[in-house]
Amino acid sequence: MMGFVDDERKNTVKQADLSISRLSLAQKLDLRETLEADLSHDEKKLESPAWHTAVLEDREKALKAGKVTVSDWEQARRRIEKNVS
Repeated sequence: MMGFVDDERKNTVKQADLSISRLSLAQKLDLRETLEADLSHDEKKLESPAWHTAVLEDREKALKAGKVTVSDWEQARRRIEKNVS
């Protein structure tokens, strides 16, 4: 029975891939935001991969050293939209 469930899920994902390929970039970004918001409801159930902590620590060091800057999401989104339009 588990194989059937996996095959059904894979077919659903393939169908979604076809639909997603037809979306504009702006629509794909909106979809990504929707998925991230939905996933965040279950974030305590999600386990970060082992490499994630090291990447975050490296980025924090770069920020403290002044090598990088940060933007809030709305600023970043406007910048991305401007660059892809």
